[in-house]
Amino acid sequence: MLSDKGSATIKAYGLLNTTVAPGNPTYGIPFPGSFMLDRQGRVTARFFEQAYQERTTVSTVLLKGGLGLERVATTAQTAHLGLRSWAGDDTLAPGRHVSLVVDVTPATGMHVYAPGATSYRVVALVDETPGVRVLETGYPASETYFFAPLNERVPVYQKPFRLTREVYVEASPEAAAALGTRTSLTLSGRLEYQACDDKICYNPTSVPLSWTLAIGALDRERVGGR
Repeated sequence: MLSDKGSATIKAYGLLNTTVAPGNPTYGIPFPGSFMLDRQGRVTARFFEQAYQERTTVSTVLLKGGLGLERVATTAQTAHLGLRSWAGDDTLAPGRHVSLVVDVTPATGMHVYAPGATSYRVVALVDETPGVRVLETGYPASETYFFAPLNERVPVYQKPFRLTREVYVEASPEAAAALGTRTSLTLSGRLEYQACDDKICYNPTSVPLSWTLAIGALDRERVGGR
């Protein structure tokens, strides 16, 4: 814990939270954030939010860092692929950034399309839960597939890959009122994709997904000090 009179250190490091106006009781606090260090003490990643009420969970930090993390998953199977969907945390609290994960395994000889592909349906996570904020889907690196009959090269996934998406409920009175006395919330969505093999491109497919999380309380502890 750092006693930082006048927020001098916070300002020196460029961490002053500019979303808090002078005169506000919380003025002078830093942007909330986390650093990830390796065994040599070197910073390998940093995660910062815009409001002190927001938190990136440890599970989300680990997933962003590509570190192993396994949770109880829901499985599904289509003619083109298998998938496992799970959440990085059991609880969704206002301001808490939780990662939703979908592990996809294309069937042998099958591929689905990655961002950058045109004329095909790119694999995507689609959110359908009102009142929940959704950040951009995290995609892994793709590979280039050469389709000789059309002399085209397209980005695809042929091997198992993972899609992640951060979600959170705003730390606001309106969001708290919308949650009411709920003790859990089911997040709904779907996985959309188009699969092809070496001869056939199949119709676009949509797979329903859901994640049920407990509802937690807003973490009111301030990050840092003045």
